[in-house]
Amino acid sequence: TTRDEIGQLSAAFNRMIERLRQNQQVRETFGRYVDPRIADGLLDQSALVATEGQRRVMTVMFCDMKGFTALSEGVTPQGLVKIMNLYLSTMSEPIHAHRGIIDKYIGDAIMAYWGPPFIEEVEQANFACLAAVDMLGSVEKLRRELPEQLGVRSISADYDIRIGIATGEALVGSIGSDHMMSFTVMGDTVNLASRLEGANKAYGCRCLISEATRKIGGADIETREIDRLVVVGQTQPQTVFEIMGAKGALTPQQTLLRDKYAEGLAAYRVQRWADARKAFDAALEAVPGDGPSLALIARLESFAQNPPAPDWDGAWQLERK
Repeated sequence: TTRDEIGQLSAAFNRMIERLRQNQQVRETFGRYVDPRIADGLLDQSALVATEGQRRVMTVMFCDMKGFTALSEGVTPQGLVKIMNLYLSTMSEPIHAHRGIIDKYIGDAIMAYWGPPFIEEVEQANFACLAAVDMLGSVEKLRRELPEQLGVRSISADYDIRIGIATGEALVGSIGSDHMMSFTVMGDTVNLASRLEGANKAYGCRCLISEATRKIGGADIETREIDRLVVVGQTQPQTVFEIMGAKGALTPQQTLLRDKYAEGLAAYRVQRWADARKAFDAALEAVPGDGPSLALIARLESFAQNPPAPDWDGAWQLERK
């Protein structure tokens, strides 16, 4: 409190401490709206947030809730907020744990990505796939906790998640206008991930990934090839795979399902319809209600009435997003 040099130094020191506290508060608040790694880059004005976008290989994930409309019917606005917060927190946790960047929440959908400068290119797809496995495993926990959050004994359990993951070149950087910017990713890889999330509906799957994702990040997961697809907005067919679980975690029934489905898919592509039907039936015996097997059987029945062209390449055109 003195007016001498020691007093002036003390006052300056106190002002510095207060500014540091304010800066930390800004970082913590900002970090809840933007990933802390991006927030730090913005606040430090690092090269990370250069306005010029860069083309890099990235892995992109879209996750959406199946049955959200039915789940939210009759729920109060406060109850809906509780549902959304618990759902988004539960699904975001594995993404953060596996070093992903949550780009945005779009209603009940989540967009996230992995890649430089936040993670090495060779690791990105592996981390994304492991995050997806954990997210799928968190659904049961969500089903147990939601009734407690809403203060009811039970709610409709007919909800799940759908995930789409794609790896490839994308434009990444600070993109926007003079009034608002966003550090995000854009391009065909982003579109493909979004389309794969939607394609789960057609196959009764929970998580579909691109061939590039499986090739780079398939070491720690179990997958099966589902189909060759031409998704909406693209012209070239994409081989897509389903994540069945973590490496070594398949049951004997799931292993048999994968083998029989692969037999059916091979026969289907060369138009051996009877052999394909036999294999898909065997797959359903292993795991009753398997969505992809049921989808391909329905397609076989359609081909019985309207066979494909002789030069058919086995690819399937998706007409819906």
